[in-house]
Amino acid sequence: MSALTCFKAYDIRGRLGIDLDAEIAYRIGRAFAEALGARTVVLGRDVRASSEELATSVARGVMDAGCDVLDLGLAGTEEMYFATTHFNADGGICVTASHNPMDYNGMKMVRAGSAPLDAANGLARIKTLAEKSEFTNSGTAGTLRDIAAEARVAYVDCMMSFVDLDALKPLRILVNAGHGTAGPTFDAIAAKLDALGAPLTFERLFHAPDGTFPQGIPNPLLPENRPATASAVTRSGADFGVAWDGDFDRCFFFDHAGNFIDGEYVVGLLAEAFLAKEPGAKIIHDPRIIWNTQDIVTKAGGHAVQSPTGHAFIKQAMRDEDAIYGGEMSAHHYFRDFVYCDSGMIPLLLVAELVSRNGPLADLVAQRKIAFPSSGEINFSLDDPKAAIARVRAAYAPQAIAIDETDGLGMIMGDWRFNLRSSNTEPIVRLNVEARGDASLVREGVTRLTGLLVL
Repeated sequence: MSALTCFKAYDIRGRLGIDLDAEIAYRIGRAFAEALGARTVVLGRDVRASSEELATSVARGVMDAGCDVLDLGLAGTEEMYFATTHFNADGGICVTASHNPMDYNGMKMVRAGSAPLDAANGLARIKTLAEKSEFTNSGTAGTLRDIAAEARVAYVDCMMSFVDLDALKPLRILVNAGHGTAGPTFDAIAAKLDALGAPLTFERLFHAPDGTFPQGIPNPLLPENRPATASAVTRSGADFGVAWDGDFDRCFFFDHAGNFIDGEYVVGLLAEAFLAKEPGAKIIHDPRIIWNTQDIVTKAGGHAVQSPTGHAFIKQAMRDEDAIYGGEMSAHHYFRDFVYCDSGMIPLLLVAELVSRNGPLADLVAQRKIAFPSSGEINFSLDDPKAAIARVRAAYAPQAIAIDETDGLGMIMGDWRFNLRSSNTEPIVRLNVEARGDASLVREGVTRLTGLLVL
């Protein structure tokens, strides 16, 4: 039995030809169907050059397990989530490596109801079956059915349910698909908005899907990837801009002046908007940057619930708490009425409505940034992440007011706090620092922590 190194904490990710190839993809597909006892599985793929071959292999594995494949073709991860529930399938797989480097690929998976994989039939069970490669003889092979057109129509109709079209005012919005998977799906949404009379004008940047990613891997969380969107926003005179990652389950916002809006402030905006519609509702947030969200939710009469970082954990918390909305500062946004899953398209519609009702995006977040300044996520490539985190713990634990280990190492140091965690998919340590009303505390904290991390 050969160990498979592509299985991570809550999805599959690995280097092509080393951790993941067509043969491994076949075994994973077959193991997935067998572990879930599935009769139908939804399958989608992103635009990466390797995704079509891997998806074909996954489909063969699923069908050889006697399970039917409902094929979305080129589609975002969130379209797989939606279709899994819409078509009452027993599970769903999207072949995607999201924002990882070119030589990576992977898969995101859900079970029936678009729920994250559980302990009994989760990734561990699938991994064991795929490693042993001793599958049950299914007898009759499953079939493959193209559901791309039907699924997209239903998905777009679902998107429309999240926005009050009558509230929309004339807006110009810059959208940057980064040559990822978002372009065709967004075009379907834009066409529906136009047909319904929404007064929105869209400027498109790097829109056509291209698996070679001529502008680089679309990951707007990285500061070096933001200038193209920022300059396009100001050049076009847009009211705000949106950029997506490769499989568009994350979206990132820029105000009319091209300024990047850090994810935690978007989480606060959306939490406040949902609580206005449903007072007393629960809001899920991750542990990295928390004070702005907790303050907004408390003042709006809601209940803030903290969950470990990562889509599988947030989705489960959304379900456990029946939360109306959940957000991660990394730009994942989750919605109860979207099968408790994350979407990169719904936030665009919600922010368009918020700006229509309340004025410029910059104004909506200005006071929040002053009240709760933050560093944004800072990534460190370290030879020994565990030793680096241990140094930070040793230095700060004696003075810490509170220590939170929900995910990584979080410490409250009075009027500032930090969270330090290792990536689940990359050899990187991520640092976030925030403060109450004093940006200098953020700068000082980053400087001191950087000195401990990088020796």
